[in-house]
Amino acid sequence: MHETSECLEKLKDVTPGKADGTKKRKRGQKDKEPKLFSRRSALWDLPYWKYLKLPHNLDVMHIEKNICDALLGIILCLEKNKDTVNARLDLQDMGIRPDLHLEEDEDNSVSMPAAWYSMEKEERVAFCVFLKSIRFPYGYASNLTRCISSDGSKVQGLKTHDCHILLQRILAIGLRGLVHKDIYVAVVELGKFFQELCSRKLKVDRLKRLKAEIPVILCKLEKIFPPAFFDVMVHLAVHLPDEALLRGPVQYGWMYPFERQMGTLKGYVRNRARPKGSIAEAYIANEALTFCSSYMEDVVTRFNRDDEKWHHGATDGDLPIFQHGVKLLGANRQTYLDDKEFHKICWYVLNNSEEVEPYLR
Repeated sequence: MHETSECLEKLKDVTPGKADGTKKRKRGQKDKEPKLFSRRSALWDLPYWKYLKLPHNLDVMHIEKNICDALLGIILCLEKNKDTVNARLDLQDMGIRPDLHLEEDEDNSVSMPAAWYSMEKEERVAFCVFLKSIRFPYGYASNLTRCISSDGSKVQGLKTHDCHILLQRILAIGLRGLVHKDIYVAVVELGKFFQELCSRKLKVDRLKRLKAEIPVILCKLEKIFPPAFFDVMVHLAVHLPDEALLRGPVQYGWMYPFERQMGTLKGYVRNRARPKGSIAEAYIANEALTFCSSYMEDVVTRFNRDDEKWHHGATDGDLPIFQHGVKLLGANRQTYLDDKEFHKICWYVLNNSEEVEPYLR
């Protein structure tokens, strides 16, 4: 931070934009004194800014999104991927991976050979069928079926949380047996890295281990995919363990709460010609209704209504002791109790039921 502050002090009095009388620099012409920065942010005027150990925060949410999109694009051969003609020309210029170089046909046209890290049509269909068969608990993830194309061979329209679930949980299972073992191992290790990084509790020794593992994981990916795959977003994963050591868990630094709030505010817009006024009016109305709902006992509000998503059909004739509103998840399981456990349950029900109190006196 001290070295950065010294470099930015030279730009303290620089006016942003093109100065008068300057000539356009020609291609290939280098500056006499190369500059690391072109302008100085106003945040450096704060007296404490240069003493912060973490003045800027990397957003793990968008890093996961970009890395997951890049992986799916190059493996599933999507329209937007990093395996382009220019990427193949870069391999040809560097003289590496001759099996991926462009091939000249007899009619003086150029074709791009299929890469070994990309799936075939049948494998892409099998992967999409697997995504359609997944069932998540309520609130865990969105419906991934809506992201499958009409022909059932492409994944499109993924949101940030969809990529979060795919990278950490789904790809490790869905790619098994469909891609080369080296690709599978590298993707699984990358997903495990983000899974441990995004855990609720972090340990210093584990973060130091992740810091040593992520360069090795990226090297494995570099041996598989072309250099065009490794943009700045993939590189930023190297700095995430260091930021976690300074900041703490990533839940305090990513953009999910702000993105959800922005989505809520965008839903308030009714008049597109006056979006700010619509948001302000709907926000005030929501605050007023929320305040009034706290004092309405005889009216069904969001504070006293039953959640229909978790309602499992408790009848009016059941005992109140069983109407505790527990949210059950998963399939039903049968458990056989011994006599000791059964007597404990009977004792608890008899001593905590209002209907039994008159007989206990």
